[in-house]
Amino acid sequence: MSDDDDWFEAALRDDEESDDEESVSKESVDRKADGTEADSDADENAVEGNATDDAPDTGDDPLFEDDFASAFASAPGAGGGSEPDFDGGDGFDGGEFGGGGFDDGFGGEGGFDAGGFGGGGSSFDDEAFESAIPRIDIGIDGLDSMIHGGVPERTLMVAIGNAGTGKTTFGLQFLNHALSNGEKAVYVTLEESHERIVASATEKGWPYDEYVEKDRLAVVDLDPIEMANSLSSIRSELPGLVRDFGASRLVLDSVSLLEMMYQGQATRRNEIYDFTRSLKEAGVTTMLTSEASDENPYSSRHGIIEYLTDAVFVLRYVRSTDDFRETRLAIEIQKIRDANHSREIKPYDITNEGISVYQQANLF
Repeated sequence: MSDDDDWFEAALRDDEESDDEESVSKESVDRKADGTEADSDADENAVEGNATDDAPDTGDDPLFEDDFASAFASAPGAGGGSEPDFDGGDGFDGGEFGGGGFDDGFGGEGGFDAGGFGGGGSSFDDEAFESAIPRIDIGIDGLDSMIHGGVPERTLMVAIGNAGTGKTTFGLQFLNHALSNGEKAVYVTLEESHERIVASATEKGWPYDEYVEKDRLAVVDLDPIEMANSLSSIRSELPGLVRDFGASRLVLDSVSLLEMMYQGQATRRNEIYDFTRSLKEAGVTTMLTSEASDENPYSSRHGIIEYLTDAVFVLRYVRSTDDFRETRLAIEIQKIRDANHSREIKPYDITNEGISVYQQANLF
């Protein structure tokens, strides 16, 4: 990439080229964890080690000459750039980007039969947390009922889960709730193309294509290596960019790929800590997604991000203890600062209309 280029211009150029030919595969990323975990007793805001020892080599020249604000302005949906064509119904027939969820033994097409789980309910303090902070809904049926009074505005959250648990859908639905109420939002993806994100949301009935066209939604697809190399510029310019755009919510999918760009747990924690601080300074309510650890489904891949965020949602698979022939999806709220919430584990499903949490149902 030349000195005159920046992330967003390169991302847009890739989107335009993909209209006529297949996209060039991104450089593969080693997804193997380094086997270390953050000390669970460490201070959440502690900064360890020297952040420069193992950081990616950016070379002698600056990555780009234009400021980050100009780059952001050229992104589709941010007031500039070209909007690529896409077919909203092409290639989204399973996983996190479509499908009708479970349809066998779960009470019909795409959903749980709550009556088959023995009723139940949410057991948590009915008294709202005493605070003058404005609160918002996440926008996921059933989950919002598990959070009394809503999540405080400007909260930094993370959804942790293994492949297929609906992390991307979780983020898309979170933004759609704000967009459908006339607000603005930013979606940054390190894994999928701009077209696929927009098409996935549109197929679920969320008009992301219209939001982008009306400059109410900025969808930016970035290479994680380029983002890691330019993280210093992003940290300094992101708060002003988001304020200028007028966004109230932001999603980064996924923070795990960004973490993998750094060698050494101390460097990784320093870089992610500084990045999360810039997100808080941006003044938006933010949802990150993160891969779960292979050894512990309740922990993120590197065991860092859950200590740097204000709220943690764990999405996971649960198998029946009787015959192990039935697998269901379950959600748990690990923490939300300044909010009362249920601590029960509840089943959920991913349907053609998004995620639904069955608050009144039990798992088995």
